[in-house]
Amino acid sequence: MGFDKEASSSSHVLHVPSFPREDTPLLGKKTPLSSTFKTFANLLVAIVGAGVLGLPYTFKKTGWVMGSMMLFSVAFLTCYCMILLVRTRRKLESLRGFSKVASFGDLGFAVCGPVGRFAVDAMIVLAHAGFCVSYLIFIANTFAYAFNRQSNEKILGFLSPKSLYLWGCFPFQLGLNSIPTLTHLAPLSIFADVAQLGAMGVVMVEDVVAFSKNKPPLEAFGGFSVFFYGLGVAVYAFEGIGMVLPLESEAKDKDKFGKVLGLCMAFISLLYGVFGILGYFAFGEATKDIITTNLGPGLVSNLVQFGLSVNLFFTFPLMMNPVYEAVERRFCDSRYCLWLRWVVVFAVTMVAMSIPNFADFLSLVGSSVCCTLAFVLPALFHLMVFKEELDWSGLVIDSAIVVFGVVVAVAGTWFSLLEIFGPKSS
Repeated sequence: MGFDKEASSSSHVLHVPSFPREDTPLLGKKTPLSSTFKTFANLLVAIVGAGVLGLPYTFKKTGWVMGSMMLFSVAFLTCYCMILLVRTRRKLESLRGFSKVASFGDLGFAVCGPVGRFAVDAMIVLAHAGFCVSYLIFIANTFAYAFNRQSNEKILGFLSPKSLYLWGCFPFQLGLNSIPTLTHLAPLSIFADVAQLGAMGVVMVEDVVAFSKNKPPLEAFGGFSVFFYGLGVAVYAFEGIGMVLPLESEAKDKDKFGKVLGLCMAFISLLYGVFGILGYFAFGEATKDIITTNLGPGLVSNLVQFGLSVNLFFTFPLMMNPVYEAVERRFCDSRYCLWLRWVVVFAVTMVAMSIPNFADFLSLVGSSVCCTLAFVLPALFHLMVFKEELDWSGLVIDSAIVVFGVVVAVAGTWFSLLEIFGPKSS
């Protein structure tokens, strides 16, 4: 995010801003054009996130066949909507009066004016804050499982183990999030993704070993009540749509970007599917919301869990950067504001305190803001820009995606809230 002040409504010209945008954690301000391989790698880094760790638990709830079908369907639709964004941007840049549409927010402004930019900004702020809440939940639950596995007693008489570790992170996150510019922390974001892929590999090997020793009963299909829940987690797992336009801008061979994106999404969806199925097959109904906690005690398990926790801990301030850019632009005239950052970190921590289950929260964020970002806004912007050129089938497809996104967002949010705050069947 971090866009320049809104251009005159009469000129409708967008200028490339000089200060950081939502893509700054991964991409430099001015970088050489990326090769096809580098574009593939950047897409992989942008899309693969902590959401994959909740997929085995989601497969437990939805059934492995139903979960796989939803996962691959969401991957296809997400990829299609990413392509819609690229086509919409190219169309706008070909029109006289537009200069550079460099990001999702710029696209929203170009199509709908200040309202469009505000809508995109708000969704990205909520999404990134939600990502960071899930990071804190993962870290706190992981440490509570490692050090307080045998006892869930209150510490000092009033603090649960999870609360203790959340508040233990709090002062350090205040310090990290007080840094005005986080460019020197950017390599940690890439390192986190590399470490996560390695951890996923270790977990899958452990899953195969566990399944070979004990073959638990499995469900292929879950009930209708978990359908929207599963969709929410799947949408969260593929959320990287805010990076598509910046990465397409950096691609050397833009004609191949669609093929590279499709190949990357196919690879990620296959990786996610195998990871989710193996995790569920290994532990069955005992599958936990964070699959790494199923590994049990041991050096390998502890290294995987603590490595992921450390990486997410340092990824937290990077993912919060778009949030600060938006709120500081809105409330502090784009000036650095320490107290506002601290208030935001405190709010994120308090939300993490109130959410008991990692995968349930993934579904909530995925169903609400991520679904709007991934489906509703891309199809709506494409429909508004191309409405004079689309035939009836194109109009129907775009309209259907918008309706589908709204239905999934509303129903998925409702069912996710029921999962979080309703009585647990287990």
